[in-house]
Amino acid sequence: MSRALPKYNKRRVTFIGGAAAVALSGTVIAGFALAGETPDSGTKNARTLAGPGTISCPDVRSKLPAVPASAKAEVDRNLTLLNTQIQEANKRLVDTVGQGGPNFVQNAILGPLKDKRVSTVNRIATAIGRTAAKPQGLDSLATCTLNAAGTNAGGGAAGKPQAGGNAGNAGNAGNAGNAGNAGNAGNAAAGTITCPDVRSKLPAVPASAKAEVDRNLTLLNTQIQEANKRLVDTVGQGGPNFVQNAILGPLKDKRVSTVNRIATAIGRTAAKPQGLDSLAACTLTK
Repeated sequence: MSRALPKYNKRRVTFIGGAAAVALSGTVIAGFALAGETPDSGTKNARTLAGPGTISCPDVRSKLPAVPASAKAEVDRNLTLLNTQIQEANKRLVDTVGQGGPNFVQNAILGPLKDKRVSTVNRIATAIGRTAAKPQGLDSLATCTLNAAGTNAGGGAAGKPQAGGNAGNAGNAGNAGNAGNAGNAGNAAAGTITCPDVRSKLPAVPASAKAEVDRNLTLLNTQIQEANKRLVDTVGQGGPNFVQNAILGPLKDKRVSTVNRIATAIGRTAAKPQGLDSLAACTLTK
């Protein structure tokens, strides 16, 4: 009996010491996971952020009719521009990995890209239409898609550390607390968007073009209203360039398309007004 007790105590001490060692090891392991690679689903998030995917767009060249010789140079120039736009969007996709909320890619990259492509394919159609039948429906080729393992570049599970250092961002909702939001749409006062007046810069509008011009002038006002509504609805979202990338940039592209339609309508029966594109850019007034 007297020998069994020390043996029992020795085993007990060994067990307690082992437990302490396990607990200590667990702390070290947990600390390593937080400081380095994220565990479980966190590792998946890191892979998603590291590989943002690529943007794919419908091919425009193959959908064009025979291009008149007089339009070939302009068409080729705009087809090249379409490729450049995709390359720029893919570069931006890589450069902004981890930024924004769940809709960042759609709002700041795919949306603006679509608007640029609408303007470009409209110029292609107009160039062909000067000396041949104007192709219809090219706008349907403007929408691009993101091919990626994860469609949310920057989103993650609540409280999971992100590869970009956004640890603890609950799903990156709105990217609240992102350094650099100060002075942007995160302000309580969203401000208003102001655009140059187009109507006052137009020459005399032929009667045959009046209906189309008035329709597009109304559309310009609608675009500003929609942009101001989006400005209010997205207060607090995105990084320091969110308003420019997701609201002002797309608005400018829409206005370019609209003022070009106005100029084309007037130009059918009178001198086509030049330089209306300079009225497309809008500003944010706080």
